[in-house]
Amino acid sequence: MTISFTPSLLDADEVTPVREDNAESTSPFLITCDHYGRLIPASLSKLGLSADELERHIAWDIGIAGVATRLAKALGAHLIAQRYSRLVIDCNRPFESPGSIPRLSEATSIPGNDGIDSDEIAARRREIFAPYHTRIAQTLDRRAEKRMPTILISLHSFTPLYAGVARPWHVGTLYQNGYGLPPLLLELLRAEGSLVVGDNEPYAVSDATDYTIPVHGERRRLINSGIEIRQDLITEASGQEEWAERLARILRVVEGRLLAQGLVKR
Repeated sequence: MTISFTPSLLDADEVTPVREDNAESTSPFLITCDHYGRLIPASLSKLGLSADELERHIAWDIGIAGVATRLAKALGAHLIAQRYSRLVIDCNRPFESPGSIPRLSEATSIPGNDGIDSDEIAARRREIFAPYHTRIAQTLDRRAEKRMPTILISLHSFTPLYAGVARPWHVGTLYQNGYGLPPLLLELLRAEGSLVVGDNEPYAVSDATDYTIPVHGERRRLINSGIEIRQDLITEASGQEEWAERLARILRVVEGRLLAQGLVKR
């Protein structure tokens, strides 16, 4: 008789992948944060990287955790966030994308991702990726059953420089359709006056490169948008607080506008 063995990635005493705030919220806003954390399972021995490398953007979205938790608190909104590093498995990449489990991130080799076998890949999908996206799907199913309106906001941050090229935007909206939200967000962010606002910049959403918005937002035809904030603006707690307050103020206006248009009902 052949006994199959399914390898486990996370030890029993390790932190669960999903963080949730305000899970019983009735706010129309559902906030997701794919690159919230930078934990590495003990079994992966830091993927062969130094502590300094694991503090860089290759491991997580710098500053966005502080913005996400503050914004969720300000709005009383449900936050679902991923605690493990995008280097273990990127929870905003389809499995077929080269960035799902990257062997090279920007110009940095990831030794612990080189030559991993199908069982190891399956363990990362099963224990990191699946719990996060299952929880988002369960939440959206529950909201739909209760006829609760949902505005999906996916929070990210981006580097001021990429491949030596400066990025002028302070903030950007990321979307495919978005069902009315992206133009409204662009209008309100630009009305701030002091901001350089990107329209599908510095990234554009696509089925080939993204997961959360295409799968949870577009396929369900939810009002949705990604929001990218430049990392040098939110590295410190003061910047995180400033941006959380700004977004909370803007999103309250968004909610009021969508209510007035009949796109969101209370």
